[in-house]
Amino acid sequence: MAIRFSETLEKMKESDLGPLLKLTEQPDIISFAGGLPAPQTFPLKELTEVAVKVREKDGVGAMQYGPSLGYAGLRKAIADRMNRLYDTHVSQDDIIITSGSQQGLDICGRIFLDKDDVVLIESPSYLGAINAFALQQPRFVEVPTDEKGMIPEELDRILSSTPRVKMIYVIPNYQNPTGITWPLERRRQFMEVVNRYEIPVIEDNPYGDLRYEGNEVAPMKSMDPKDLVIYTGTFSKTLAPGMRLAWMVANPVILAKMDAVKQSTDLSTSCVSQREVALYMTEYDFEGHIKENCRLYAHRRDVMCNAMKKYFPESVHFTYPHGGLFTWVELPETMNARDLMKDCIDHKVAFVPGDSFFPTSGKKNYFRLNFSNCDDERLEEGIQRIADVIKRHM
Repeated sequence: MAIRFSETLEKMKESDLGPLLKLTEQPDIISFAGGLPAPQTFPLKELTEVAVKVREKDGVGAMQYGPSLGYAGLRKAIADRMNRLYDTHVSQDDIIITSGSQQGLDICGRIFLDKDDVVLIESPSYLGAINAFALQQPRFVEVPTDEKGMIPEELDRILSSTPRVKMIYVIPNYQNPTGITWPLERRRQFMEVVNRYEIPVIEDNPYGDLRYEGNEVAPMKSMDPKDLVIYTGTFSKTLAPGMRLAWMVANPVILAKMDAVKQSTDLSTSCVSQREVALYMTEYDFEGHIKENCRLYAHRRDVMCNAMKKYFPESVHFTYPHGGLFTWVELPETMNARDLMKDCIDHKVAFVPGDSFFPTSGKKNYFRLNFSNCDDERLEEGIQRIADVIKRHM
């Protein structure tokens, strides 16, 4: 049967995550591939209590259709928390609730991009965002980055010489895949450039709450006089990804466009999940829960990084993230991480090759490791297996 599919599907970068995540179902595979939170961080007891309370207090509202912008109680709880933590001035009327941050990225692509428009991204960048935007058939331009994030001078150069730039996508906190965090001065420099050209920015912050050292760095949304920044946050990394709850903050003009697209896709996000999380945020110790998560993840990061120091050859380098879920490994330029991955899978350990995160340059000698979802023994054993394969490929 000759089934004809949309041409836009051809624009999507083939994802390694689907096949690699299937490997995690095999108990003998040590997987560093996905960005899965540790199951023991899910507050199951509290969420069970919350589920009962929601059904007792507002069962009809929870089971009915809801507004596409989202449940007002949850939007207010999010706004209050952002203003308390980040010195923003966000109102619940600035927020739309989405079914995970991936839906938010898809909505952004739909409202901004036409075929052959330009999206500027970090080099490397999050594969899920690349694929979400690719459905609109844009052109991706990678902006060079260093250990402090996107380089403002390079951004300025590209904006001055590239027509049809419609938006910029960045992850300033514990970036996926590199784990890098932009310092405050870099964020200010970035926003100076953005404000000159008046280009919308998607500030994706799925990992910002998972900070293991240092002080909170203000989001770019808090230094946004022209209201160009669309801020995205999620509960997937702090509560549970199965809740499928995230949010975006945007100016009224952009928010109205988002609301229209949201109505045409799923009408609204789960009214049950929204009420449950709103109640959890207001009646339980959400900040204490996050601190407990951070203690576990910081320990696992240290176990993985110490194992890499111990077993990896000196010519292999990696980032030491101060938060988030990932570290980024750089092999010698002559090596190909995809070839390495095939051999590693034969040795029952998995990671994501780095070329997946470069939409145009396709650099071959990098790979991403996740440390959140394995215990100490599997972290150590998995790194030792990868190290053995690396040495054989040298």
